[in-house]
Amino acid sequence: MKTKTFSVTASGNNKSATIFLQGVIVLISIVALACLVRFPLTEGRAANLDLFSIYADPFILYGYAASAPFFIALYKTFRLLGYIRQDIVFSITSMKVLRSIKYCAIASGILIVMAGLYIVVFHNKEDDPAGFLAMCIVVTFVAAVVVATVAVFEKIIQYGMDIQSENEQLYLQSKK
Repeated sequence: MKTKTFSVTASGNNKSATIFLQGVIVLISIVALACLVRFPLTEGRAANLDLFSIYADPFILYGYAASAPFFIALYKTFRLLGYIRQDIVFSITSMKVLRSIKYCAIASGILIVMAGLYIVVFHNKEDDPAGFLAMCIVVTFVAAVVVATVAVFEKIIQYGMDIQSENEQLYLQSKK
């Protein structure tokens, strides 16, 4: 009895779905970048500042630096969808990409918590930081959900790789 190796093939429908999801990732990236550029111009503390002073504000610069893991995770997700489209889901490469997405989500959560703590400690006593802190809580929760989801996907891919390895060993043994 011959045993074939376990593989997942993407049908035309799955390929179009991954292309659609890659398009969604690009759209999310563009919207997030537009928000990063536009938001400082409308923020309350920047109302009386010139254009250079707005973008030289330390908190705005921190926001740009803290957004780097988010954009890295989006890029890695784009790559993972490409691997899925190419039928190389159960591979070490996919595991590495998932692991880096998880680390980016952890870093984003930590950076958002640090920003929230900074605002709690150093905010102007006349300002109400409740809105910003609510956003921090929501984004941190989303980052935690992403970490948990990616951990589940890592286990699924590891299980698939184990099955693939066992099937390859059985196939080689049956050829002897």
